Amino acid sequence: MTITYEYGGNLYINMTNQCPNSCDFCLRQNSSGSLYADNLWYEGPEPSKEVMLADIQTRDLQKYGEIVFCGYGEPACRWDDMLWIAKKIKAMGDYKLRINTNGLADCITGRHAAPEMRGCIDTVSVSLNAPTAEKYDAVCHSKYGPAAFDAMLRFTADAVQNVPHVVMTVVSTMPAEDIEACRKLCAAAGARFRVREYIST
Repeated sequence: MTITYEYGGNLYINMTNQCPNSCDFCLRQNSSGSLYADNLWYEGPEPSKEVMLADIQTRDLQKYGEIVFCGYGEPACRWDDMLWIAKKIKAMGDYKLRINTNGLADCITGRHAAPEMRGCIDTVSVSLNAPTAEKYDAVCHSKYGPAAFDAMLRFTADAVQNVPHVVMTVVSTMPAEDIEACRKLCAAAGARFRVREYIST
């Protein structure tokens, strides 16, 4: 069971294997779970927040540029546990915390989630992935349907008001015109924009 793993000078926390989306390009669809660690798939019940924290505390946190909630799932599926862990880490020192997310926390939790990150999360990276609701639905296959797109944009705009750094990302394999349209959506939300390289397995 891999709860934490190192990659690129950062420590990643494998919060969950749950996700409301089934994106065509996601590593979950295209790898065995061992690209970054031995195996990121949990067998049986996912570890409790206390077990996760104990694993984190075995690490020398000062050596990492960032501590990232990510893994093989959408961390917002364990939103309350994630923020509990984030606050515990912040109490241990001035560590930089990032969430890699699909931006659907409001849909997942059923509440206005972004303000809850204030003071405990430093960076949020939201996967934008498409310039329209129709294209988003076609590639991400969210269980929330096309409405997920607007929910993601609202969450991002709210995050900008509550978190120091907010980034929206797209994969490099998108058509150039779609990337440009996504860049404009990102600017409208007030976030930074980044094109990330597609990782094939």
